[in-house]
Amino acid sequence: MTILCICTYFKGVDFLRSARESGNTVLLLTNKKLEHKAWPRESIDEFFYLEDIENSFSTYQTIIEGTAFIFRNRKIDLVVALDDFDVEKAALVREHFRIPGMGQTTARYFRDKLAMRMQARDHNIPVPQFSALFNDGDIRHYLSTVPGPWIIKPRSEASATGIKKVLTEDEAWEHINSLGEKRHNYLIESFKPGDVFHVDSLVYENKVIFERCSRYLNTPFEVAHGGGIFRSVTVEHGSLEQEALSLVNHQVIEAFGLRFSAVHTEIIQCHSDGNFYFLETASRVGGAHLAEMVEVSSGINLWKEWARIETAVGNKTRYKLPKVSKNYSGILITLSGHKHPDMSPFNDPEVVWTMDDEYHLGLIVKAKTQKKVIDLLDKYARMVMDQGYHASAPAPDKTLH
Repeated sequence: MTILCICTYFKGVDFLRSARESGNTVLLLTNKKLEHKAWPRESIDEFFYLEDIENSFSTYQTIIEGTAFIFRNRKIDLVVALDDFDVEKAALVREHFRIPGMGQTTARYFRDKLAMRMQARDHNIPVPQFSALFNDGDIRHYLSTVPGPWIIKPRSEASATGIKKVLTEDEAWEHINSLGEKRHNYLIESFKPGDVFHVDSLVYENKVIFERCSRYLNTPFEVAHGGGIFRSVTVEHGSLEQEALSLVNHQVIEAFGLRFSAVHTEIIQCHSDGNFYFLETASRVGGAHLAEMVEVSSGINLWKEWARIETAVGNKTRYKLPKVSKNYSGILITLSGHKHPDMSPFNDPEVVWTMDDEYHLGLIVKAKTQKKVIDLLDKYARMVMDQGYHASAPAPDKTLH
């Protein structure tokens, strides 16, 4: 087959390699600024570049016209978005050229935070109380009936970008009004303090065939807005916590109609009532090197297996998941004031992976118990703070543009 991969951020190297190893022709559409990144060039048959990567009408038109030109001489069998930001682009290409896979309606559930909340609510999946920002009367009713504080967030940004916490009705209206003509691209929801989890899955034939549940030790919002250290750890295997997370994840996949993909779902357990609430999901592999963390605990490379699933679906052959192991792993990542931090003090035998990005410090540990993993992550977090490794930067503010 010929697979067109769309990825306007540098990631998905293992997917590209696995797709090529499966005998496919691999085309990559990416950001022109990433032309000289360390792509696995031996696994990519041809590159195409976008000067403007924004999800705008002009970008979509460029992609459709470019794909049409490719189609004159070769057939594209599958289109895969390797990053959350590119889900709409891939869905548009599939719809226009009638290529199998997720269309624009289903893609909304995995990209648009308002659409995914409405679909979850319609299928009786618990979500924090929310409202669109379309109508002033609806907003007034929401603010008067749902206790604060609240979170105002973009419908389509990834991670914690553009999120604003507001404490009072006046503060909420001040921020909503500051959004101007862009406010329809945002939503408001109840802020529920709690433990945030992520479930990283593989879906095949409409079913979750693999999942690994993990808990953020610092929530993504805290890290982005408080300059904290990003940490996550595998949830106890066979625990009630894992069963609850798995149930919500399965409900989401079924309700959203996903046929096949890698999936990253986030769920919160509210401190006040102990209940689990769906936060958001994405039809992709989780960022921040969570794929490496999942592989360390399970033996499953999400990028590689996702490519194998896409190939099996396209070729109408059977896919078989490799054997899954049940270890525990944890990750720690932080900005660093050092261009190349000295990693030699982080030398416990459980350290199985270290990060090699400038001005970042990162590592993954592996152990047979969750307690050992958490003890090591706590130890290393203290070292990062006490020994001058840590640095922080404000979260990017895309509120007004």
